[in-house]
Amino acid sequence: MKVHTSIARRRRDRGFSLLELLVVVAILGILIAAALPRFAEFRAAAYDSRAQQDLRNLAAAEELYRANSATYADNAAALSGFSASEGVDVAIESADETTFVAAASHPAGHRDFRWDSSANPALSSTAR
Repeated sequence: MKVHTSIARRRRDRGFSLLELLVVVAILGILIAAALPRFAEFRAAAYDSRAQQDLRNLAAAEELYRANSATYADNAAALSGFSASEGVDVAIESADETTFVAAASHPAGHRDFRWDSSANPALSSTAR
């Protein structure tokens, strides 16, 4: 009986060797190093999507403003119900009775977006 219990105890108390732990840490390091660049790309794409959506919301607010005022607003503060997302830079470049042009971007994104109400399509983007 004693022989059987001492063998079972040695197996249970052994644990992981230093080499096994180093191999696991190395594998995790390789996986993390491969995933980080993709994660940064996904974050930039999310920031670009936020800027693009803010520009679409601004265009809808401009159309509502024009329906009530017969002209487009030349200042985003005049548009009720519109507020840009945190970190997104939105600017109305020009506005008159028939057209408006606005731009939006996020500093952490990779693209600049532009809305020209007289163009077809109205929304365009350029890479930075």
